[in-house]
Amino acid sequence: MRILGIESSCDETAAAVVEDGVTVLSSVVASQMSTHGKYGGVVPELASREHLRAIVPVVREALDLSGTKLEDLAAIAATVGPGLVGSLLVGLTYAKSLSFATGVPLIAVNHIEGHIHATVLEARRAGTPVEFPAVALVVSGGHTHLFELREGFEYRLLGRTRDDAAGEAFDKVAKLLGYSYPGGPVVDQLSPLGDAAAVRFTFAKMKGNALDFSFSGLKTAVLRWVESHDMQAEIAARRALLRENPSPTPEQWLAATPQRTLDLLASFQRAVIAELLTRAAAAAESIAARSLIVSGGVACNSGLRAAAKAAGLPYPVYFPSVGLSTDNAAMIAAAAFPKLARGDFASLDIAAQANLTLA
Repeated sequence: MRILGIESSCDETAAAVVEDGVTVLSSVVASQMSTHGKYGGVVPELASREHLRAIVPVVREALDLSGTKLEDLAAIAATVGPGLVGSLLVGLTYAKSLSFATGVPLIAVNHIEGHIHATVLEARRAGTPVEFPAVALVVSGGHTHLFELREGFEYRLLGRTRDDAAGEAFDKVAKLLGYSYPGGPVVDQLSPLGDAAAVRFTFAKMKGNALDFSFSGLKTAVLRWVESHDMQAEIAARRALLRENPSPTPEQWLAATPQRTLDLLASFQRAVIAELLTRAAAAAESIAARSLIVSGGVACNSGLRAAAKAAGLPYPVYFPSVGLSTDNAAMIAAAAFPKLARGDFASLDIAAQANLTLA
């Protein structure tokens, strides 16, 4: 059975065809990075317009690459939320139109659940399926959540960020220091060259749910450190570099980054990783988890992957491949297969839900 997945929750227009829940026959992603990079973040109105331009050719390419015709599909799956409502509407409306025209049933997928299924899909394909109960850490530019995941894909929210998502913190700190958007990859590239113990950052002390996250205080601590170390000249130089070249190479960024800034970046990344893994491990202990899933855009971070491997946790830790960590449609199609088995189809009047929750 084949499912066409469509994803348009933020700034990536994506389509994919997945067969039998494990085989990715095609995965096409049209990035809007060049559109939004000059603004230092995603501009919702521009994102919607770019989705409108890309949706038809992206879906057509995904079908062509997989050798699939619309009438071959068992279902069409689309992200219904959460995300930017204008962006969501483009992908969801196109999926509805395809479903109406062909009679192929429509399946509505939660974007966060899609990220979890990206990891589950690859674990199954590798012959090392995720064991339940599991803890799922979904960490990206828009989300930082901890879920309990049980057999049959039943979810319970264990913790979430109370302010910035982890990926958002990476982007904002990078922007503060004069680097390009998205900032997470730049921070990850430069951090190994710094001393992660040079700047001491502390964990947020959470009242109430100890499994919740908070990154706004860490971001403010970086700002205070910058203000106290007279870094405006070097930040201005990096911003000038960015104006001249919207996509500096890692070598150019390194040449524009003094050692003290490398140390700051390394210390900041270490603090974020420690926050994520400490609370994920606590969540896993609280439910006697047999697996830990880490997914979402921040799962690309090499420091996070290395730290999880070095932590010596008493259960396997699953990361998706880099290509399935960031927003993609293969994860949306994968998440649709259990719904297909249950006959959980969506009606054509379903609405995009910008603040949709998973649990």
